Amino acid sequence: MPDHSPRADAPTREQRVSRTFVALADSLVDEFDIAEFLDLLTTGAVDLLSVAAAGVILRAPGGGLEVLSSTSRQADLLEQFAVQVDDGPCIDCVRSGVAVTCADLDTDGWRWPRYTAGAQECGFRCAHAIPMRLRGETIGVLSLLGTEPGALDDERLGLGQALADVTTIAILQHRAIELGDRLSTQLRTALDSRVVIEQAKGILAQRGALSMDESFAALRGYARSHSQRLAAVAGAVVAGTADLDAILIPGPRRSMPQA
Repeated sequence: MPDHSPRADAPTREQRVSRTFVALADSLVDEFDIAEFLDLLTTGAVDLLSVAAAGVILRAPGGGLEVLSSTSRQADLLEQFAVQVDDGPCIDCVRSGVAVTCADLDTDGWRWPRYTAGAQECGFRCAHAIPMRLRGETIGVLSLLGTEPGALDDERLGLGQALADVTTIAILQHRAIELGDRLSTQLRTALDSRVVIEQAKGILAQRGALSMDESFAALRGYARSHSQRLAAVAGAVVAGTADLDAILIPGPRRSMPQA
């Protein structure tokens, strides 16, 4: 007879839990790839929480919901359907910020008639939704699906929430870094533009025997009248590709009006 007893070297559940969290943490140290990170989360959830499938739905920047990861095609179809019809435990979870569970969709799925019909079509009999939230902000939901009726005990619910919490922190940190990078890039661009504009003002001032204020007025007037960006015109002046006389002529060589 085949031996179905656990292998002596098979990892225990505690070891699998530890390895899952280590893998999630490691993915934060390397270049962060949200798709890979969410795949680690959902496959880990299936393994550790004894469910048939898992998925992640996140709030998009515009406020809508997007399915970002699923462990199976059937789960993906169901989650996409839930978002489309705005119905299901996952939708209620995102709105309320608390876990929503249904151990048996056949008997308790009347709360979500369209979702339940879709779940049954996809072969799922139970559904659990765990919020991804931090300090009152719910950014999405970890969806857990089963092909047989079954509740989540406190231990599995707690572990699922821990996985969701780690993911929430990672995503919010990633968004903050992206925002910081964008702001930093914008600041560098603004500083670079300022340097170029100052250089262009100096060139125009020397060419037209103008004050720095007068040369800036000429530069700005030319940019506006020709619907060009000030920094672009200044760049052309510095690069030597601009027609300096064309920039200077509209601005007469006279002192600016006194206040």
